[in-house]
Amino acid sequence: MKNFFARLFTGIAYVGIICFCIVWHPLSFCALFALVTAFCLREYCGLLNAKRGAAIGLWLNILGGVLLFASAFLYFSGYVPDARIFFVYLFYLVAIFVGETLGKRHEPFLRLSRVIFGQIYIALPVAMLCPLYFSNGETHNWLIVLSLFIFIWVNDTGAYVVGSTLGKHRLCERISPKKSWEGFFGGLVFTVASSFIFAGLEPQIAWYHWAALSLFIVVFGTFGDLLESLFKRTLEVKDSGNALPGHGGFLDRFDSLLLAVYAALFYYYLLIY
Repeated sequence: MKNFFARLFTGIAYVGIICFCIVWHPLSFCALFALVTAFCLREYCGLLNAKRGAAIGLWLNILGGVLLFASAFLYFSGYVPDARIFFVYLFYLVAIFVGETLGKRHEPFLRLSRVIFGQIYIALPVAMLCPLYFSNGETHNWLIVLSLFIFIWVNDTGAYVVGSTLGKHRLCERISPKKSWEGFFGGLVFTVASSFIFAGLEPQIAWYHWAALSLFIVVFGTFGDLLESLFKRTLEVKDSGNALPGHGGFLDRFDSLLLAVYAALFYYYLLIY
């Protein structure tokens, strides 16, 4: 019961903070997801460094992820409307390669692969929220980003409810034994149904675009969830961390986002924008 209330309180706070920061102001959006990038990379580095092998620098990796997010925010928001702002991050990448080349650390190529994978797996997709958030130019399009998160949350809830009651056929037992096809389709139905709420809030985007967007987010979000499960299973850990009582770590909460954001970005800019 104590764990239930901890999970409930954390979940309410988690949802409330994300919704507030997305809707309130671009600077609150920036602050929130810069922190999300930092905490996710912190957990990523901690999980890898807990195993034997080539340890990677915690603060150096966090610096890179925050630099990428800050560059994307400044450029797409119009605060610094010059693509050369990304040179700062490119300089960071070059410095990483030069440092490993000249350094005498153990297994430099393994270290490099871990650093670059962390930037691609975590920092890049969080930074890709910026072109969605500022898809109307300097006026922030908070509704499209908010819908991304709500679709993920509705899918998670629907998949859990349907899967725990009707689930019999395993979706990907090798990676995540508890996920079922019944849960997947249950979450999909609930999420597509919720898309009609957004069609009412933003009628300029046709209802079928909202429905298709929610469908793609469910599919890619599920793959994102499975990818993080594969990552944890490979490292033989249950949760990515314990920062969120009852919910594990930040990576556990944002795993679906890391692939779903690409689905939202591609669909919005190719078929809606």
